[in-house]
Amino acid sequence: MTTRKTRKTVTVAVVEDNADLCASVRGILDSTDGMICVATCTTGEEALGQLPALKPDVVFMDINLPGMSGVECVRQLVALLPQSLIVMLTIRSNIDAVFASLQAGACGYLHKPVHADDVVASVREVASGGSPMSAAIARKVVQSFQSQPAAAPAGETALPLTEREFTVLEYLAKGYIYKEIAEEMKVSWHTVHNHIRHIYEKLQVRSRSQAVAKFRAR
Repeated sequence: MTTRKTRKTVTVAVVEDNADLCASVRGILDSTDGMICVATCTTGEEALGQLPALKPDVVFMDINLPGMSGVECVRQLVALLPQSLIVMLTIRSNIDAVFASLQAGACGYLHKPVHADDVVASVREVASGGSPMSAAIARKVVQSFQSQPAAAPAGETALPLTEREFTVLEYLAKGYIYKEIAEEMKVSWHTVHNHIRHIYEKLQVRSRSQAVAKFRAR
């Protein structure tokens, strides 16, 4: 398959059994500068067969796929494509399914029906280190850690972060979204975004839930 990929082009794959939605998302991506859809798959099995060779930067994954579930497909794709960033597609905020997807390695989620602006924004956000999700879902993710043993006092097992990065991570652990963190720290959204990208790189994680898990386990 021939692509127009350049250094600045983000390659995207769509795993969705709704043909109309696949065509719509593909059209949005291919008409946006700096993005291109390299594959559309209708099942998880098809995705596992095609995507490892294509190595897309971003994958949109339907949670409710026929046959293999989207959650299980994420789990297997993460092992095959550790550099690909996966965004779940869901009709409604199914907390359990969304959380299971994040645990499996997804970076965020997008509600269906999708809108062009949301598709483009989600690609840009995950490609630059973000995790598209609502404040409600973020707080539900954080709540899942509250029943775990308390973290060791700071300094016993230090994380390789600067003071500012650690502060941002603390806010993430409390369920704050980027805008709220920026307001609390009196910095720009862009600054928070850069801090979170550095946190992910230093902790070798791919999503908010994984970063918070390391924060809780320190």
